[in-house]
Amino acid sequence: MTAASRAPERASRPAAHADEPKGAARGDARLYTITELAQEFDVTPRAIRFYEDMGLIAPARAGRNRVYAHRDRTRLKLTLRGKRLGLSLQEIKQLVDMYESPSDTAPQLQAFLGVLAAHRQQLERQREDLEITLDEIAQHEARCRSLLADAERAAAATAGPTPTAARRRPRTTA
Repeated sequence: MTAASRAPERASRPAAHADEPKGAARGDARLYTITELAQEFDVTPRAIRFYEDMGLIAPARAGRNRVYAHRDRTRLKLTLRGKRLGLSLQEIKQLVDMYESPSDTAPQLQAFLGVLAAHRQQLERQREDLEITLDEIAQHEARCRSLLADAERAAAATAGPTPTAARRRPRTTA
């Protein structure tokens, strides 16, 4: 690694905080590398670059390297939270953009509440479908167990003495 390629890394870790763990809160002046964010949020650097391509985050550059400010970290966190909620990238982008625009957010919040309500309805329908399917599976399992028990009882009733019992007969000596 050359001194030039380490420069962004040094810039992202002020000397006063060099011994602090990654991701420690240090205010808005803290810069992060793509590797640090990937490790902190358990995503790949490629995923972070994808979110950048989609306009969800916009890091600065230090030479050829990306450097992420607190704002980018927060946008990534909101993006991943939206993904866990099952939102589309377009819906996530609306959410992330709301984070940035404090003026006149009431219409945006109303629209986003509509998106969340629709998503909630979809998830509730899926949950109902899953519950119905699980009930059907439980019924099939119970029927299979009953048939298996009947078959085992029928086999035991029609079977003669077991081969082990036949071998235990006392031998006669001549």
